[in-house]
Amino acid sequence: MKSSTSLTLIFLIQIVCLVVFLPTSHCRSVFLPRDDANLIHQTCQQTPNYDLCVSSLQPDPRSADTDVKGLGIIMVDVVKARVTETLNLINELLKKSPGAEALSSCNRIYNAVLGTDILVANQAFVKGDYDLAEQGINVVGVKADACENGFTGGGGGSPLLDMNKAILDLVAVTAGIARTLF
Repeated sequence: MKSSTSLTLIFLIQIVCLVVFLPTSHCRSVFLPRDDANLIHQTCQQTPNYDLCVSSLQPDPRSADTDVKGLGIIMVDVVKARVTETLNLINELLKKSPGAEALSSCNRIYNAVLGTDILVANQAFVKGDYDLAEQGINVVGVKADACENGFTGGGGGSPLLDMNKAILDLVAVTAGIARTLF
């Protein structure tokens, strides 16, 4: 009998210790329902492209434990990834046509985007300057347009048309998230 009482007491002490010393983040995931998907959906409903917003944010593991500001930072990273992908394509195309003026121009544009504009947008989100975040990310869109327009006035003859459009769409979503934070 004494042995069973001792075991029960030890078990209760272990439970109390787990609850007391369990980090709050674990307590949230153990005791409260997750509302991360709801935050993503609520935020994305306020952007111009709900589906693109959700499909960009949900796969990122950081979206599970963040706020709207964090979602904005994730979207800046998504834009950065697409710009990097576009720049890689430009470099491949330049190997085949080294004298292509429009491609060379896009190369300079997207290098500047990665070197400055993405950093500005990211830091603005981090610092909570959402107006600057929106402006910074919109500059990326302006530059994507400039790249596209370098190919016969943007009339659709660009080998980067789909990439530039994807960047513009992502920029619009990211700017939309920044606007929700004003």
